[in-house]
Amino acid sequence: MRKVLLPSLIIIAASLLVIRIFYLQIIDDSFKLKSDNNAIKIKYDYPERGYIYDRNGKLLVANQASYDIMVIPREVKNTDTLEFCTLLNITKEDFIKKMEKAKIYSPRLPSVFLPQLNKSEFAAFQEKIRKFEGFYFQKRSLRDYEVDFGANVFGFITQVNEKLVAKNPYYNSGDLIGKQGVEESYEEILRGIKGVKYLQKDKYNREIGSFKEGKYDTIAVQGEDINLTIDAELQKYGEELMINKRGGIVAIEPKTGEILSLVTAPSYDPSILVGRKRSKNYTQLYHDSIAKPLYDRGLLAEYAPGSPFKILTGLVALQEGVVDEQTTVFCHHGFSYARGRFMRCHCHGGALQLHRGIYESCNAYFGTAYMRTINKYVKPSYAVDVWSNHVKSFGLGQFMGYDLPTGRKGHIPDSKTYKKMYPNGGWRSTAIVSNAIGQGEVSMTPIQLANMMATVANEGYYYTPHIIKKIEGQKIDKKFTTKHVTTIDKKYFKPMISGLFDVYNLGTAYYLKVEGIDICGKTGTAENFAKINGVRTQLEDHSIFVAFAPKDNPKIAIAVMVENGGFGATIAGPIASLMIEKYLRHKITRTDLETRILNKSLQGEYAKLGGLSEIVKAQMRKKDSIEKSKIIAPKIKKDTTKQN
Repeated sequence: MRKVLLPSLIIIAASLLVIRIFYLQIIDDSFKLKSDNNAIKIKYDYPERGYIYDRNGKLLVANQASYDIMVIPREVKNTDTLEFCTLLNITKEDFIKKMEKAKIYSPRLPSVFLPQLNKSEFAAFQEKIRKFEGFYFQKRSLRDYEVDFGANVFGFITQVNEKLVAKNPYYNSGDLIGKQGVEESYEEILRGIKGVKYLQKDKYNREIGSFKEGKYDTIAVQGEDINLTIDAELQKYGEELMINKRGGIVAIEPKTGEILSLVTAPSYDPSILVGRKRSKNYTQLYHDSIAKPLYDRGLLAEYAPGSPFKILTGLVALQEGVVDEQTTVFCHHGFSYARGRFMRCHCHGGALQLHRGIYESCNAYFGTAYMRTINKYVKPSYAVDVWSNHVKSFGLGQFMGYDLPTGRKGHIPDSKTYKKMYPNGGWRSTAIVSNAIGQGEVSMTPIQLANMMATVANEGYYYTPHIIKKIEGQKIDKKFTTKHVTTIDKKYFKPMISGLFDVYNLGTAYYLKVEGIDICGKTGTAENFAKINGVRTQLEDHSIFVAFAPKDNPKIAIAVMVENGGFGATIAGPIASLMIEKYLRHKITRTDLETRILNKSLQGEYAKLGGLSEIVKAQMRKKDSIEKSKIIAPKIKKDTTKQN
């Protein structure tokens, strides 16, 4: 038996090997396509990228023709460098540098020599391209922006880097990919599928037809069109209101979680990141470390939320049963919460109950409510976790799962936070009472603030904020239609909403009312410190405002954060009122507020931190004075009519 076993195994293994070799060499010739590419030329057909529309079918982003000059280094022979450089308006040094880069990538595979030429730039070279062996052109489509706003929403298109090419087999050197915004989030949907043609070459390197009669060729599949939840007019208006200011505006439709507006300031015209000047312009934007125009403040900037956080302080206290609508707190223009410790308050003072505490934004009331919440339990560490879990049920202190590629979690402290801060223990509610008024260890992003208000407007639930409304031929992710319910009973939202309504009627937003629109809101002011020349310096406070409207059946929830803007009712509040009226009525009656905000500049405050780059200065001017730098090229024709 042993004598037979070994020869049998050898015979079986040898037979399998022969069969596999026969299959690969005779039957399956697909591996020939992975050879040295001496006899086969691979040509890609790049599809048109999907168009981008707003929620109402308005075309925002289309395409325009573009040409890349490609090179296969080993095939470059007898090139008249001077003529070549003259035709493409580059220097000899540029030519040498680009050739060396192409050789490093691969001497025998094509790579991009000069990208993104428009039709006029390409025309002269096209007539003489046959003179330059080893060079050919690749037609592509670049973005053509129909609007001069929304850069942070759209993102931009750039060339793939070597790491991605090595990691993802779909991409080759010189391919384009979406970065930031929806271009990155929905890259696989928008890009489509590129087609491939395999061309046979003879011994003189001439094309003689399709390889295997086109057996392996594939047809390009155009990218899918998408509709965003953004309202284009509201987005444009928000960016205009934020000219010469820094901060973010986020507006959400409460009943769906759809993002109506996502404004960051300062911003830029998206068209400056298209074409041959893209790299230069991007570098300028990237290195502006003061204004940070590429930094989406609506998603990334973490601020102390200030007084709007009192909404959650009150709701948690109601849920925990430590206060009710009739609970009375005495305010002596502040709150003495420990020996020698006093929290100042700007309300009118006296005896306050929940309703007045909200619309006058009383620190004493909400400081008391917070301390009673923590003191309800024997162990402060357990109590702060109870409080923290209630607050986190509003989507705070975590990535909310929205469909944009960037974001921050903010911070809602819990017992772990204070164990690190007080490793020896001994802390009590008096040590963390600043959380009650949105200071302390609490931080939130503008989109979290907006989602918080959407949740209050819905009386206790929210849908994950998202920016996609419709994908041609597909369904949107189910997580965007899944309801998230807070730990706060619905009955406690009604008295809170009543108080927020009177913020406009009796309280801190009295002068921001819009006739005929019932708005519920909350002003906020957050302290602002920065290091200037190595010294911690207190600057003008951040201006914060949150709101939703109408009071019954709300259509919009909004958060506005203006850096160095002062009191919440000074700049952020007027912006919120204007945005709400613009969305609900499509016109503005509070022209007094509009004129004041459009003309308001905070550049004097920002100058204390440093200047702005030239490109951002241009973008911060009024829209009608901005000279667009779009590539001069014919648009790719397409029916732009769109139905929801």
